[in-house]
Amino acid sequence: MVKNKNNIKRGGFSMWLLIWGLGLAGQICWNMENQWFNTFVYAKIAKDPKIITGMLICSAAATTFATFFFGTWADRTGKRRTFISLGYILWGIFTIAFGLTQFISHDQYLLMAASVVLADTVMSFFGSMGNDAGFNTWTNDIMTDKNRGGIGAALATQPVLGTILGTVIGGMLVGENDNYMRLFVVMGVFVIVFGIISLFALNKKDDVEPSVRGTFLHQFASVFNFKKFFAQKELVLVNVGVSLFFIGFNVYFAYMGNYIIYYLGYTADQMGIIEAVPLLLAMLTAIPIGILINKNKHPYLALASVAVNVIGLLILFPIKAGDIDVNSLFNLRIWLGIFIVGVGYVGILQTTKVWTKQLYPKDAKGQFEGIWILFFVLIPMIGGSLIGQAVVSSSKASFMDEVSGQMQYIPNGNIFIVGAAVILLSAIPFIFTAKLHKKRVGEETAQ
Repeated sequence: MVKNKNNIKRGGFSMWLLIWGLGLAGQICWNMENQWFNTFVYAKIAKDPKIITGMLICSAAATTFATFFFGTWADRTGKRRTFISLGYILWGIFTIAFGLTQFISHDQYLLMAASVVLADTVMSFFGSMGNDAGFNTWTNDIMTDKNRGGIGAALATQPVLGTILGTVIGGMLVGENDNYMRLFVVMGVFVIVFGIISLFALNKKDDVEPSVRGTFLHQFASVFNFKKFFAQKELVLVNVGVSLFFIGFNVYFAYMGNYIIYYLGYTADQMGIIEAVPLLLAMLTAIPIGILINKNKHPYLALASVAVNVIGLLILFPIKAGDIDVNSLFNLRIWLGIFIVGVGYVGILQTTKVWTKQLYPKDAKGQFEGIWILFFVLIPMIGGSLIGQAVVSSSKASFMDEVSGQMQYIPNGNIFIVGAAVILLSAIPFIFTAKLHKKRVGEETAQ
């Protein structure tokens, strides 16, 4: 339980200021990693999907381990604020450090590739400390029946808003001359500033009662005893559905920026606008989705989100490079496809974030946030990146660079059709949750 509710009232202005400030800063930084790090590799290192696969897998592993490790530590100490503040500051510092990899000599290709993967891994480790183990667990601590729809809407729209701001502002900072260092410095400082703000905005009253169960190693290892997790069938099925959805998501999203820039022929700043505007419109659906969440319509929202997302990807799939006028930012098929994909993305995030948090054991919220990361980040990034690499490597748009003698792998529309096929599979576990969800809600209502 929260020790004192006077400092951050559940639903008060201070609470929402922190939720949006820390949450949005974190999501903008995650967006930069998920989107601009990949275009950075293509622009400054090599058009090689193997590097992106290495980044995704290693950073996902670091994120998962850090969430379990710091989540356990935070549960034992109850000091959420320490992990939030320190994590955000270090996150920003290593974001800036990532950009320095471009200054390694191109004659040392393997060193450059390894340095990029390592820098991304370290950044993700501290990002998970601040955002996943710290901030996300704190939002779980303060969630009630009255504010869960609002918090769920905030947590679900922040990734989309982070994508919008990250792509537009990122595109402006990178510009036509590919100035990625400027982007990483600005974004890194932005996250550091919010980490410093949290040092003063959060205090002892925001901590929780420590949950100590044996030694640290015993408590840390206990989360890998999945008996407690598998006993909650509804939570298991939701996590499996989330995992399948985001495996498909990672098949296409990791390469979407490079698809728009190198396949369709737009510039980085144009790409930001092309993605941002449709996603901004899609974000407006968070309001009606939040209302339905408060009415406990989780399984039906998840299934609708899957269907909508697949429809959007099917719209994007047939688009060919020669069909596009790159002198015009607006193309109805591209904008409509991204908008519909965005609606499904907002829906699945908003619904499942609230849904899973309702099912966490009260004495292990930090650790169960790690299980969410396992299904939301680690499995999807490994599975999605490997599938995505295979799809991009087989793209007919790839070519041999005569100067370097290396293949240049350019993603085409196949990333969307393959991603859609995987996402469609996620409907299966969500279908099976309906009965379990209805039974649980009925029992809670009767109490």
